[in-house]
Amino acid sequence: MAYDIALIPGDGIGPEVVDAVLPLAEDAADAHGFDVETTRYDWGTERYLDAGAMMPDDGLDRLEDHDTILLGAVGHPDVPDHITLHGLLLPIRKGFDQAICKRPSVLFEGIESPLRGYEGGDVDFVLYRENTEGEYADVGGREHVGFDHEVAVQSAVFTREGTERIVRAAFDAATEREGHVTSITKSNAQAHSMVFWDDVVEDVAEEFPDVDVERLLVDAASMDFIRRPEQFDVVVASNLFGDILTDIGAIITGSMGLAPSANINPSGEYPAMFEPVHGSAPDIVGQGVANPLATVFSTSMLFEDLGEHAAADALWDAATEQIADDDAPHTPDIGGQATTESVVADLRDRL
Repeated sequence: MAYDIALIPGDGIGPEVVDAVLPLAEDAADAHGFDVETTRYDWGTERYLDAGAMMPDDGLDRLEDHDTILLGAVGHPDVPDHITLHGLLLPIRKGFDQAICKRPSVLFEGIESPLRGYEGGDVDFVLYRENTEGEYADVGGREHVGFDHEVAVQSAVFTREGTERIVRAAFDAATEREGHVTSITKSNAQAHSMVFWDDVVEDVAEEFPDVDVERLLVDAASMDFIRRPEQFDVVVASNLFGDILTDIGAIITGSMGLAPSANINPSGEYPAMFEPVHGSAPDIVGQGVANPLATVFSTSMLFEDLGEHAAADALWDAATEQIADDDAPHTPDIGGQATTESVVADLRDRL
């Protein structure tokens, strides 16, 4: 069995971590009886600076035939983020209807949380983020540009189908975990979209009588991620709120360099896309110290989505064992002095 993986290393440290982790992924595949075939697409900000577009017009057509996608990072200090985001990442998510964004936050053994009193294993939750509409819907515009009465309109879009499928995915996940879902809204202030979200949660909850439901406003949730993160199990949120809260989740569990992400098409009609959460990190580009573990964990999630559970577990376990080993190489973001290359070399030995 061979899987066809599209690689989009992207910007900043993206190529560094993707190139470093690819041999490890090939090792895991070989050890568990399947092959990975890759096609590299050097799309990103350098292409934008040269050709005026982050990816070619037929980019989605090229990606559609692949089994899955591994992306490194998007973003460049010389180009506004709304250009890079709307030029590559969002078109893929929306064009392939990757409506479910799954982001686990785990405090691993061996990692020191910035929160006092928490040790490895104390924090372990997963956030399901609606990924194709909500506050990131590209609905709106600017009028009277350049005049004193210039106006900008940005509209959030919440459909019943879009809201139901992310909420149902969260409830399904809770049945396999601790049976607790926390729904995040701002329905005290957003009386249309967020009350609608609450209504959908209530409807879906009736299908899952064994799942406990907690409802939090996003400001309270942001506080509670800090003061009681151990009490969360499955969290479900809109596009914007999920984006913000997962960064909090990554930091309280030790580092953005440990945070993986999956963008999944619910029907399986289009390929899913997997990416580390950390972004392009322009401050450390070329230094050889980017943490590859978020990409390792993302690759584990990629294998899991393909149904290669043993290889997925092998990657995840090798990374968690390395993190817990005081004598193992660790990159500077988690308190070590090791290079990207040495971390991956150690992981290959463990695998």
